[in-house]
Amino acid sequence: MKVFTRTDIGKTRSMNQDSFSVSENENGLNLYILADGMGGYKGGEIASKVAITAINKFITEQFDDIPKNRDSILNLIEKSIEFANSAIYEESEEDEELQDMGTTLEVVLIYNNKIHIGHIGDSRIYRIRKGKMKKITTDHSYVEKLIQDGEITREEAFSHPKKNLLIKALGTDENVEPDLIYTSLDKNDIILMCSDGLTNMVRENRVLEIINNSEEDCTETLINEANEAGGLDNITVIVIDNR
Repeated sequence: MKVFTRTDIGKTRSMNQDSFSVSENENGLNLYILADGMGGYKGGEIASKVAITAINKFITEQFDDIPKNRDSILNLIEKSIEFANSAIYEESEEDEELQDMGTTLEVVLIYNNKIHIGHIGDSRIYRIRKGKMKKITTDHSYVEKLIQDGEITREEAFSHPKKNLLIKALGTDENVEPDLIYTSLDKNDIILMCSDGLTNMVRENRVLEIINNSEEDCTETLINEANEAGGLDNITVIVIDNR
């Protein structure tokens, strides 16, 4: 399994508020985390970094002591997210300049070819299998709710003026309820984790085309594509290639 990562400030932002982490150890724990911060000049950067640090520490310190089954691993991810949420929320309560800070969050823990996911916000996780791409996560966003309610189409959502409006994020409330997802990792699967700086700029069929046409690292091509389309946000991608 190969892992490729890349982050870019984009074309219009003065600061990169995305953060990510890759942790792979000899005990079979493969942990990948991506966060897209929000909230003022420095709030988003702080929130995403606090989330990454807190979750990485929480999981790596406790993973060896839990049963290695689906429910135990998902429970560990959930508790790590609750821990990170409290850390961000408490820091925002103590500093007026950070009151609106929060972050999206994607946690992927791979163990014994099983994928365990924690998800909050509108960053995304995709699985590419046999040349086809499936979105594993569901955006916690206003436009996704409009889609689910049948009020707009996915095509209309791509250019909707409120597509960046979240209905759930990490650190914005005292309590958090992440989506917890469990699925398999087959031979030749590719997992893509990305912030919305990619998916708001590049359509899914083009993302798939780039990945399918790349034998090795496609992260630079994905980010270049997003920047060529305008680069309106920070762009971060993690590609886990099991070919």
